[in-house]
Amino acid sequence: MVYQQKPWLKLYDPRVSEHVSVKAESLYDFLEDAVNRFGDKPAFTFYGKVWSYNETKMIVDRLASSLHREGFKKGDRVAIMLPNCPQYIFTLFAIFRLGGIAVQVNPMYVEREIAFVLEDSGAKFMFSLDAFYPKVKKIQKDTDLKKVIVISFGVERKDLGFEDDYFEDVLQGDIENTETEIDPHVDIAVLQYTGGTTGVPKGVMLTHYNLLANFNQVCDFIYNTCENIPESFKMITVLPMFHVYGLSSVALSGMREGANQIILPRFDVKEMMETVKREKPFLFAAVPTMYFALNSQPKELAECGFDQIYFVGSGGAPLPVEQAKTFEKITGAKLMDGYGLSEASPTVIFNPPFVPRKYGSIGIPVQSTVVRIVSETEEGEFVDVPVGDAGQLIVKGPQVMKGYWNRPKDTEEAIKDGWLFTGDIAKMDEEGYFYILDRQKDMIIASGYNVYPREVEEVLYQLQEIEEVLVIGVPDEYRGETVKAFVKLKVGHSITVEEIIAFAKDNLAPYKAPKDVEIHADLPKSSVGKLLRRVLRDEELDKIKA
Repeated sequence: MVYQQKPWLKLYDPRVSEHVSVKAESLYDFLEDAVNRFGDKPAFTFYGKVWSYNETKMIVDRLASSLHREGFKKGDRVAIMLPNCPQYIFTLFAIFRLGGIAVQVNPMYVEREIAFVLEDSGAKFMFSLDAFYPKVKKIQKDTDLKKVIVISFGVERKDLGFEDDYFEDVLQGDIENTETEIDPHVDIAVLQYTGGTTGVPKGVMLTHYNLLANFNQVCDFIYNTCENIPESFKMITVLPMFHVYGLSSVALSGMREGANQIILPRFDVKEMMETVKREKPFLFAAVPTMYFALNSQPKELAECGFDQIYFVGSGGAPLPVEQAKTFEKITGAKLMDGYGLSEASPTVIFNPPFVPRKYGSIGIPVQSTVVRIVSETEEGEFVDVPVGDAGQLIVKGPQVMKGYWNRPKDTEEAIKDGWLFTGDIAKMDEEGYFYILDRQKDMIIASGYNVYPREVEEVLYQLQEIEEVLVIGVPDEYRGETVKAFVKLKVGHSITVEEIIAFAKDNLAPYKAPKDVEIHADLPKSSVGKLLRRVLRDEELDKIKA
């Protein structure tokens, strides 16, 4: 049982304990603690406007009071469809104060995808950017949505529906006592939609304790060994908060440390470099495609000052070693890779500043976390593989999700005896460093986002000309992977590749829509008629190698 002996603990710095300490009882308690510690220090900066920790709590309390007057009660779901902005944080903590559940909605979703998340979660309230408001109203009739609260950064306000309001208008009332009793181990704080390892999107139930434990694990790894933390340091929050990596490992972690978070609503390579150069952040985290974009402008990148940043991290998708080396050669900084998944809030393993880095390794497990590499026997049992051998990575720790929303069968398949089965193929070396080798399932990671082939295929099947379709991920130097579809047309029907791509763009978020489509006379099948993705994937890889 070498994995349960935790060989990685020998790499821990003495200032990092084996087990994580979680002080706050709920995420709202965590906000109150941050306010007590940091008070009038700047918490968030958004294009020149600054909010302190005290101001953050005041807005949160006003918003919670307004929702309470609207009839919001513990357990109600609130959808959030926003780019990065301070209002995202204000909304989250107002929900947490009331014991509600925040439903994360990707702003890139099209109407069909928004409707699915709203219907599945049963959300009654929604916070939306004004640009997305028309899409939300089109599908509202098919959901339980009662009220939309709109955030606008423009001067001109558009007319809203009778029940809906602008964000500033709902802050006008008095602050009421809306404290709700929270059981942090039981009560859900966030529904993070993901396909898990396969299938249609599922709501990952993350409790207050899941998130509290995980961002404390991340912070302890990063900051406990740092002897020169600035009194008031800055960090850049560009990773999307609608994904749990950006929310937990960046935004909430920054609040624990009293950082002034320079919030950017989206990644633009020139704006990113200018911001780093101007603000001189103490921490920076991104997904690999962001580093690819930075690497593409070496002259400007070299002048940004990344070598002065204490911690530069990467996650969300595999980081190619050559891209990491290129970034480090240009900047002089050390780029640290890691691993996580939505079902683990998300961080499981990463490279902290106190360990020697090994290229290609995702690092070592965080506190209170046990990671094993297993294989399945013919009898259906899972046994540890020898050190250095490949197998499925499984995880046990306080950050592991409660389960999937209203999907007990899927939960049972994902969590067995407390172990989260990730579906990822990995190995561990003698020192306790881990390496991700491949994904057991068919999930595609394009630009750091999860894409599930079955969902894309279901959309393409809506075209009456298509008889069969298979979707795979093919290697892409910039995106990591890109989506490619293979289709067989019905006899006597015709449709062009361009028409298929256009249909996909209209019905899928940009990162999910196939960039390439091939029309085949036949698609590969097994002897029982099952379509075989792996055959097409192997053929594509062979083409690349040729």
